Amino acid sequence: MGHRSMPTPSSLKRCARASGIALCLALGAAPALAETVPAIVTVNVDNAKVIRLPDRTQTVIVGNPLVADVALQRNGIVILTGKSFGSTNLIALDASGAMLAESTISVQAAQGSIVTVQRGLDRESYSCTPTCMPSMQLGDATKYFGDVSGQADTRRNLATGGGGGGGGQK
Repeated sequence: MGHRSMPTPSSLKRCARASGIALCLALGAAPALAETVPAIVTVNVDNAKVIRLPDRTQTVIVGNPLVADVALQRNGIVILTGKSFGSTNLIALDASGAMLAESTISVQAAQGSIVTVQRGLDRESYSCTPTCMPSMQLGDATKYFGDVSGQADTRRNLATGGGGGGGGQK
C-alpha cells in the first residue's frame, strides 16, 4: 500500500467539485461540509426536526415525500417532518445543481406513550400521557382509524367555526 499525503484545502474543493462527495470520502479527501450533515437523521412520525445543511443549499430533494417532507429555510436550515414509517433519502444541491450533501431519513414510531391494543387482526392505539385516549396511528384497524379521525375532524371544524358535520337543524 502506497503512502498518501494529506490533501490540501484546494485539492478538497477540486475533488468535491469534480468527483462528488462520495468519491472524495472514499479517497480520504472529505470536504468539511460532509462532516456537518448527519448520515442518518431519525424523526418520529407526525413530528418535526430542525437540521442544518450547507449554507449554499438551494434545492432539497426527498426521495419519497410520502415518508418525509422538508421545508428549506435560510442559511441551510431545513425543517424535516416525518409523515409515514420508513426510510428515504435527502439530497442537498447548490445553485448549479452540484450535490452538497446526502442523508438517510428514518421515520419511526414515537416510543413510550403509545399503547397498542391488538384485537385479533385489528389494532387500536392509545396515547397515554397520563390518561389513555384514542390516538390513530398508521397500521390501526381501518374502522378505528376512520372513527377517531372523523371525531378529530369534527372537533377541529367546530373549533375553527367550520361547522360540525351534522346534528344541527337546517
